[in-house]
Amino acid sequence: MSLRHALAREIRRPFLEPGSARPAVVPAPLDQRLLAAGSPCFDVHADVTTMMIGGIASLLVQMLHPKAMAGVWDHSDFRRDMGGRLRRTAAFIAITTFGPREQAEAAIARVRRIHARIEGHLADGTPYRADEPETLAFVGAVEALAFLKAWRRYRDPLMPPSRQDRYMAGMAEVARRLGALPVPETKAGAEALVRRMRPQLRADLRTREVCGLLLAAPPPSPALAPAHRLLIEAAVDLLPAWAREMHGLRAPGPAAPLVRAGATGMGALVRWALRQPALKQAGRNLPARA
Repeated sequence: MSLRHALAREIRRPFLEPGSARPAVVPAPLDQRLLAAGSPCFDVHADVTTMMIGGIASLLVQMLHPKAMAGVWDHSDFRRDMGGRLRRTAAFIAITTFGPREQAEAAIARVRRIHARIEGHLADGTPYRADEPETLAFVGAVEALAFLKAWRRYRDPLMPPSRQDRYMAGMAEVARRLGALPVPETKAGAEALVRRMRPQLRADLRTREVCGLLLAAPPPSPALAPAHRLLIEAAVDLLPAWAREMHGLRAPGPAAPLVRAGATGMGALVRWALRQPALKQAGRNLPARA
């Protein structure tokens, strides 16, 4: 087996169906997907490296919302299966981006049913529900902004503002179907929503424990341990300064250029490993890249 195929196998392993060699998501033709053909989401979400960096960064910001944190703390098995939780989140994004419309709609309906059963009270007695529209809007805005920021830093720093807003509109479509409200459809609107919510954000013993577990989560395989550590460093570097401060995390500082150069190189290596020469002429958004 060549180095390229061995590396591709290790990279794809976390994205396969449990106990199977089949990918969890088989991309549908563009006209059969939930999002409109030409959506920037297809390009952004097809890049494994930037999605992992943005995904970790978004979780670190989302957990600062007390109600989002309470839902995870009270109703999740994150302590036992942090990796599984991350894979399920990645699978949902892949299905709603690349899967057939019916499969995407079924995945959204399944998440809504789960959210409808999750409720409880914060430490001060404030009630919460996982399907609260405002909380879902915050979670969705943070996620979209993090994915977009990682994509621009490592793949397309010259992405036009109009295309950035088209990406946010695509993410807003999924967030709205999940029950989020209000749903900003532009980058500026999402940033404004996060600013409005910042006074509600908190860092406490719960967030510190979950943050520690996330940052210390084992790699999907020993062979990927160095790459996994680099992804963590790049995600912390991607965080807004105020979020790093709330978590008590340090920016890479003088090491930032090395972290960014390493993540850039790793992204190029991953794309090389996953690119199938026989499919080069099949167009963009290939299954090998997803």
